[in-house]
Amino acid sequence: MNPPASPADLDRIKEEISDDFDEELELELEDARLEDVEGIDDEEFDLEARRSRRLDRRVYFRELFRLQHELVRLQDWVVHQGLRVVVIFEGRDSAGKGGAIKRITQRLNPRVCRVAALPAPNERERTQWYFQRYVQHLPAAGEIVLFDRSWYNRAGVERVMGFCSEDDVEEFFRSVPEFERMLARSGIILIKYWFSITDEEQQFRFALRIHDPLKQWKLSPMDVESRRMWEDYTRAKEAMLDRTHIPEAPWWVVAADDKKRARLNCIDHLLSQFAYTDVPKAAVHLPDRVRHDDYIRHPVPDEMYVSAKF
Repeated sequence: MNPPASPADLDRIKEEISDDFDEELELELEDARLEDVEGIDDEEFDLEARRSRRLDRRVYFRELFRLQHELVRLQDWVVHQGLRVVVIFEGRDSAGKGGAIKRITQRLNPRVCRVAALPAPNERERTQWYFQRYVQHLPAAGEIVLFDRSWYNRAGVERVMGFCSEDDVEEFFRSVPEFERMLARSGIILIKYWFSITDEEQQFRFALRIHDPLKQWKLSPMDVESRRMWEDYTRAKEAMLDRTHIPEAPWWVVAADDKKRARLNCIDHLLSQFAYTDVPKAAVHLPDRVRHDDYIRHPVPDEMYVSAKF
């Protein structure tokens, strides 16, 4: 039996929980800071109207932490049931996929829930069966894999940027429904999200990246080119959704012009796809530490310590 926590211990516990929540607060303060960077044209983007539409921070945090608690319950249930779950996140550049993924994984065990974000294929991978490099990232029992972009690259950036032929695209559209049905037959639960933003919203987010030195690394030459080819990407997206929306793995569209609402709506919908319940757990009791008379803890030399500047 573990002894009851003392008042001092309870205070420490509260501090630790507060520090944990501060991690999310830091991310949100970063988002807020982006709208105040120099160089953004207030008149062009109507920043005051954008700020007035923001979801109340208290509401956002309350709902986010509630949903993250449910994600932990879902994680435990997936492990207990030995399920294999794949969640695909697709959308235009700057649509907010990464932010949603970050909030999903934030409180979860990385050994259970991991992210697959594959780089461009190398020379060898280009000669393989198209789906081959994705297959190796599929989950084993009790695992959740979030694909930050996926095999749907072929229907999007590869097609629009001319990295593959139209014959390749047509073969992809013939193959992907069968590939995903095969995954479903094998017992993998496949959920697909498209994060949808407007032309104006992407323009605004790109402008933020241009003027913010902490975000400029996110704006690649490919991203810049994608702005010019907005309509080509739209046609490619429409064809993709039309030809790969199947009963075994339907597409779900997340309205993502408002990042906070998009995150909450996506997580809430993801949770709704599972009839998860609480998993029975054995009580955990901390044993007394074993102490030996001959144990001596040797001091660490001062020069080995990191400077305490803060």
